[in-house]
Amino acid sequence: MHDMLVRLYDLPDKSAAVEGLDGQGIIIRRALAPEKQLVAEWIGKTFEPAWAAEAEIAFTRQPVSCFLALKGTQILGFSCHEATCRNFFGPTGVADAARGIGIGRALLLEALWDQRAQGYAYAIIAGVGPVKYYEETVGAVLIEGSEPGFFRGLLRV
Repeated sequence: MHDMLVRLYDLPDKSAAVEGLDGQGIIIRRALAPEKQLVAEWIGKTFEPAWAAEAEIAFTRQPVSCFLALKGTQILGFSCHEATCRNFFGPTGVADAARGIGIGRALLLEALWDQRAQGYAYAIIAGVGPVKYYEETVGAVLIEGSEPGFFRGLLRV
């Protein structure tokens, strides 16, 4: 899988994406440190243990660099940055039952805007699966020569 580069100085506005979920009772917010274990367990069960490990690192950042999509107390999705490497976006995921309503877009934009607020001009999305999605949503471009990318040789369970 390739890595991609996002121009943080040219991001689309996030307010419409986030506010569009409000009417459905879904909020996007920064995770809180005491939620680390619960969030990591959910990510590990819903996606994969490697993503849970990355999210745990996002919880060590100050401020926490993990964002959640919540409906009441139910986790619907998450996005992280600064988890595996500085200036990296990811991991991110939305539960199968909650896909297709804009949660992924809102989480992506929330995290990228947070990276921009921390002074970055660009963000790297490593090991991208949905290339077209990132191209269309945030204007990401493939980083030439990045296949197999940063995660080559990663140990898997």
